[in-house]
Amino acid sequence: MANIKKIAVLTSGGDAPGMNACVRAVVRTAIYDGIAVFGIYGGYEGLINGEIMPLNRRSVSNLIQKGGTFLKTSRSETFLHVAGRKRAADVLKEWEINGLVVIGGDGSFRGAHTLHQEQNVNVVGIPGTIDNDIYGTDLTIGYDTAVMTALDSIDKIRDTAASHDRLFIVEVMGRHAGFIALEVGICGGAEEILVPEVHLSLDDLGNLIKTWATTGKTSSLIVVAEGDELGNAHEIAKTLQSQFHANCHVCILGHTQRGGSPTATDRLLASRLGYHAVQALENGQTDIMVGWANNAATFIPLPETWEKKKPLDAELLKIYRILSA
Repeated sequence: MANIKKIAVLTSGGDAPGMNACVRAVVRTAIYDGIAVFGIYGGYEGLINGEIMPLNRRSVSNLIQKGGTFLKTSRSETFLHVAGRKRAADVLKEWEINGLVVIGGDGSFRGAHTLHQEQNVNVVGIPGTIDNDIYGTDLTIGYDTAVMTALDSIDKIRDTAASHDRLFIVEVMGRHAGFIALEVGICGGAEEILVPEVHLSLDDLGNLIKTWATTGKTSSLIVVAEGDELGNAHEIAKTLQSQFHANCHVCILGHTQRGGSPTATDRLLASRLGYHAVQALENGQTDIMVGWANNAATFIPLPETWEKKKPLDAELLKIYRILSA
């Protein structure tokens, strides 16, 4: 067992529904185990600036249902440099904190790993990103809520598309991965789903739209991940209109997918991962991410979370192709 007496927790990168629930779990697990716990406000930038406050059980009351992160988050240019990371480690030493929990995505994990390598700080990462693109975990905190938010919007768009016999292109988040687009597209009954992992040419897409017209289909829905190789929704719509005379209407869901009260799935995942992160530090584990796969906690070396690519579910790709035909 490691001699962990004080730990700190921060949220970094993009916010995700369930981060507050995760901080709550970290705080209450640490206190239950007799460990003092501190909140770092403003991510790595806040750590460098010493924006640290002790947290207790009441500090995290009435937070489990709230979206965003009460600890705030930011992207720190200073932390990208050795001097900035040295200052961050010095601040932790000044507070006698010997364990750090970082809730965020791969960029946040890279920072945590470097902090460990350079400054020998005990770090554990928790995957908090709506994109669900972190290797080593079936789900990331915020993903389920983002899917439900996007699906609610797509259901409404479907009503308008059907009423006016229109083709809608709906863009969802996912710069490097199509997890949201794939799941939302299947659940929303999309005729086509465009994701970065699967190649589809504009000619292929245009021919599909022509085929839909010949089958009597009067309204259609295309879901596209923002990072798809064909471009964003507006670019795709412009090309389809100019080359195939398709009357496209575009809806970009944007940051609505990041907000809102977390679903039960995200609250439960956040609670589990927060608990296991504290346990990992107490057990002497460091430079790892705590994830959840096959209904059990996973402990993945931080570098693997970005060096290994998490694939889309091959079965879901097959299912969507069959059901959308």
